[in-house]
Amino acid sequence: MSFRVFNLGPSIDRAIQEAEYVEPTPIQAAAIPKILAGHDVIGIAQTGTGKTAAFVLPVLAQLVSKPPKGVAKTTRALILAPTRELAVQIEESVRLYSQYLSLKAVAVYGGVGEQPQIRGLRNRVDLVIATPGRLLDLMEQGHANFSGLEF
Repeated sequence: MSFRVFNLGPSIDRAIQEAEYVEPTPIQAAAIPKILAGHDVIGIAQTGTGKTAAFVLPVLAQLVSKPPKGVAKTTRALILAPTRELAVQIEESVRLYSQYLSLKAVAVYGGVGEQPQIRGLRNRVDLVIATPGRLLDLMEQGHANFSGLEF
């Protein structure tokens, strides 16, 4: 099976090919079609099996293929990560998979200065990757708009 069976779009297919992904892992093969169909998914798999791609790839494909609902200048997707390290890892994957897309993403996590993250949130981002603590702080300060959140 190839990633092309998922119809993620030519730009995502190009990024996947350049990342040298040949065929989907079991978690990806199970999750991607369900997410593309609009279903919620809970997946459990060992480290290194491609869980991040299993949820990021279909979300990116849907962000590109569907116009924003409602408020066009708001974040459309939110990924919560329990740790700063995982947020950074997810952000790197998002950047890799979306490198040929016109989507903006920002990571929001503690342990670093807030100002670059605040600037990132002000510049209408499509996708936010965040740890709960920092996200709550920035939301309380009025820096995040999730009124158009879809994912």
